[in-house]
Amino acid sequence: MKEVDHTPGARPHLKSYKDLWDWRRRVAELYAEIRAQGEPQRAWRLWRDARDELFGTHPQSPLDDRRRRDFAGLPLFDYDPSLRCLVDLTPAPEVEGHALSGGRDGYVQLIPFARTAGLEERLGGELTLYWLGGYGGGVFLPFRDATTGTASFGGGRYLLDGIKGADLGMDAGGRAILDFNFAYNPSCAYSARWICPLAPPENELPLAITAGERMVA
Repeated sequence: MKEVDHTPGARPHLKSYKDLWDWRRRVAELYAEIRAQGEPQRAWRLWRDARDELFGTHPQSPLDDRRRRDFAGLPLFDYDPSLRCLVDLTPAPEVEGHALSGGRDGYVQLIPFARTAGLEERLGGELTLYWLGGYGGGVFLPFRDATTGTASFGGGRYLLDGIKGADLGMDAGGRAILDFNFAYNPSCAYSARWICPLAPPENELPLAITAGERMVA
């Protein structure tokens, strides 16, 4: 998802944009490699290691300088193969979308376009997938669960974000791959410099999803 540095008076310059360009390219390339992997846990280890490198070394890391100096890796739950779900998608109910604050960039439109079919038995509920309004758009899947605010970030986590290239793809049968081991925190979990859209109320699961990124220490 699009995060915004809202430091008063901040104005991105050439280096900032080049760094952001590089960050997004590297994330998109990482997810392409993940989709090409034949073994999900090996793909997860690749994701874990690449994100640790980006957070620890890249100029666009959400971490401030002090936290980057002390950074020893993102806290993650252990990989749980039972939380890799293959789901069908059904049309979303005809409800209004959400307009969420994007800081100085105005509002981000979340347009519900699909509802999962196949998560309820395992996770206690289904989730809505959103399309990000605006030029280009992109799929977006934020969620909350019973770990939110205790074992995981209080604003919820992201699983898919087409703008950032965070896309786990589909299987040969056209089912969406929703592997919750790849759930991650938005950048606002690390610093008040960032603001980011959070999960709408309809995307709250009643069970604890003990996979993906954990609470930031």
